[in-house]
Amino acid sequence: MDASTFFADRRTVATPSGNIGYVERGRGPVALFVHGVLLNGYLWRHQLDVLQDVRRCIAVDLLAHGHTEAAEGQDVSVTANAHMLAQFLDALGIERVDLIGNDSGGGICQIFAALYPQRLRSLTLSNCDAHDNWPPEAFQPFVAMVAAGGLPDTIRTMVADKTVFRSALAPAYERPDEVGDATIDAYLQPFVQSARRLVELERFVNAFDCRHTLAIEDGLRTLQAPTLIAWGTDDVYFPLEWSRWLQRTIPGTTRRIDFPGARIFFPEERPEAFNRELRAHLLAVQEAELHASSTAAAAA
Repeated sequence: MDASTFFADRRTVATPSGNIGYVERGRGPVALFVHGVLLNGYLWRHQLDVLQDVRRCIAVDLLAHGHTEAAEGQDVSVTANAHMLAQFLDALGIERVDLIGNDSGGGICQIFAALYPQRLRSLTLSNCDAHDNWPPEAFQPFVAMVAAGGLPDTIRTMVADKTVFRSALAPAYERPDEVGDATIDAYLQPFVQSARRLVELERFVNAFDCRHTLAIEDGLRTLQAPTLIAWGTDDVYFPLEWSRWLQRTIPGTTRRIDFPGARIFFPEERPEAFNRELRAHLLAVQEAELHASSTAAAAA
């Protein structure tokens, strides 16, 4: 699905944090997809396309990203983004969700899960920040570049010369040379087109600090929502040990699956394999809810 098709029916909803951009497909219980730094909801195009028969799939743009317009002076840290997700659901009249996250979006999902456990139907985490691995050591040069004021020139250079993007993000992709120009534009043009959003992105990255995830560890250790952990094994940012840490920490974990040789953005590069696992997870959650409902009705 190309970007113009994906964003053709893009919507926004007003929240206390700002006007939040999103794309949705399908009907039924809601699955909310959360992307990571530099990207937007377009990361999840293959999931929305294929899983809309079992869920109302919503791909949201985080604060400081994509087509979301943060309120003036709004905090755009990862914890603020977790609170924004709750506001977003309130604005759409959605009580509970199947929450799916990747990269820094997966860290935000953990924070949301710990702060708003009653709003989770289930949780899926793919390669992402966790515990004291935020930001990862391998990402520190990018963080330092942003802190030094180099982000605007870097983004403009990536847009003008897509090979720079492919080179810079090579550790996040199995096949960076196959990332199309249109995909790169879908991710980066919102920053080029809005000087304010570029400043917000600087603030987002400058606020990276493991204190956000350390603060919610106790919440994760009591989290009972059915949790799928899907992990690419060839990741310099989020090594496989972190998938095992999440499995040990979240008592609701029902399955941990490895994708050998995959890197962070495998939902984009290996959609068939990931969608198969995610579909099975979502259907199992649905079946368990139906069983619990019928058991309760029989007992009554």
